[in-house]
Amino acid sequence: MSHSIASKTALSAVLAVCLFTVAAFVFTLRGGGDPTPAPVEPEVTNIAQTAVAEVAEPASIAAEPTSSGSEERRDIVLAQADSAPASGRFELGTHYQRFPAAQGTSSSPDLIEVAEIFWYGCPHCYTFDPYLENWRKNLPDDVSFVRIPAVWNSVLQIHARAFYTAEALDVVAELHSPIFREIHNNQNSLDSQEALAEFFGQYGVEADAFNAAYESFAVNTKLNRADELSRRYRIASVPTVVINGKYTTDAGMAGGYDELIDLIDDLVATERADK
Repeated sequence: MSHSIASKTALSAVLAVCLFTVAAFVFTLRGGGDPTPAPVEPEVTNIAQTAVAEVAEPASIAAEPTSSGSEERRDIVLAQADSAPASGRFELGTHYQRFPAAQGTSSSPDLIEVAEIFWYGCPHCYTFDPYLENWRKNLPDDVSFVRIPAVWNSVLQIHARAFYTAEALDVVAELHSPIFREIHNNQNSLDSQEALAEFFGQYGVEADAFNAAYESFAVNTKLNRADELSRRYRIASVPTVVINGKYTTDAGMAGGYDELIDLIDDLVATERADK
């Protein structure tokens, strides 16, 4: 009896080994080996979220148009060609740049604005200023000339306040060139309210009147506007000239100060023809 039970137990063990061997062989034939499944890329399940991610980065200002390809590009090329300066001396992209869209001005819509972005402490602005002053003497009736002081840092903001304070006190015509000369010829940086008050005093401006204007709401508002326009115009250096909120150039691009004045006149003529 015990012999029979032992035989049955041995037979069961042999059968189990055989079944395990067959199963392993079948698994191998099916491509088994490493039982860990290969990683699978997850499917996109939130299309709305994907769309938001695709548009989150702002498009470059110089990006190519994305709709109706060649026809739209042709329209842009024609628009730029139509706006080329009449003299033919100056080339878009070489001597001046055009904003993709008009950026606004500080002048009446019926006037063609020429804006200079400048800094009193800039030697190039000091050199360019006499060219602008001579050009302004024969300014056409349909052209508005404005100066916009740069406000990148604290020193520039002090000089910008000096300019707008002079405007508020109606003495900018008397003080604009002397401020340049004081800084560049006399090596007086005029980099504090006290230094400016003393300098304005040399031209008959009382300290109380100067300080009231310097700290006024009107001057603060103009400083904020200057900062806004500098950002819109993407000003990276001074002096820079912006024509009617559409074109930007400087002496380096134009080829010199005389050439810059000629280019300003050409772009003004272009704007006049487009009105």
